[in-house]
Amino acid sequence: MRRMLCQLIALLIVSLLATVPAQAQQRGPLVLAAASLQEALTDAAKVWTAKRRAEPVLSFAASSALARQIEAGAPADLFISADEGWMDYVATKGQIRPGTRATFLTNRLVLIAPAGSGTKLVIGRNFPLARALGQGRLAMAEPDAVPAGKYGKASLSALGVWRGVEGRVARAENVRAALALVERGEAPFGIVYATDARASAKVRIVGTFPATSHPAITYPIATLKASANTEVEAFRRFLLSREGKALFARRGFAVR
Repeated sequence: MRRMLCQLIALLIVSLLATVPAQAQQRGPLVLAAASLQEALTDAAKVWTAKRRAEPVLSFAASSALARQIEAGAPADLFISADEGWMDYVATKGQIRPGTRATFLTNRLVLIAPAGSGTKLVIGRNFPLARALGQGRLAMAEPDAVPAGKYGKASLSALGVWRGVEGRVARAENVRAALALVERGEAPFGIVYATDARASAKVRIVGTFPATSHPAITYPIATLKASANTEVEAFRRFLLSREGKALFARRGFAVR
């Protein structure tokens, strides 16, 4: 009797395994994405998973750090950068699957302050940012490598302000780390993307930098050449679809 029961249980397990959808038997794509995409890409991953697809694994950091991880052989499937430069870098290393690169999002660059701050500044040529900082520092993502920092440096340089604040920059590892410095009141001002400021109730936008003062802020996406994941192309196409782009638009990104 016991032997028969074990056989029945074994048959039941085999039967159940046979009915498990193929997508549940494989992992979702590993996505390396710019730190500023945290909320929007997490939204997209949830919607995708609700379609009974394998759940994507999301890893966020500065685009510069992610590009170097890819160069070093990180076993990822999809890369989303916050600028074209780091996607170009990965491409020159032969890491991008041909025909999969597309630019699908844009953003704006803003100056932020703690939510309780009453300081007012009008961003323009030679605006008094250094004076407004007082004894504090300006929080920025690393201006020589991280996209948000590079955009910020370019804008401040174009406006004639960079030299006055260069020695007073709190250099953060990515744009979210710069945001956190302002959230905690450790820096009176910071430069982040508009979508980052929107994601935090602890900061307020002081002003928006002129789009003409820095290179266009764009987000390219591409499948990595070494990827063997069977879901990656479908997920990439979902992100580029009207439905996928709408999820980013809800978080404040402009879509292409």
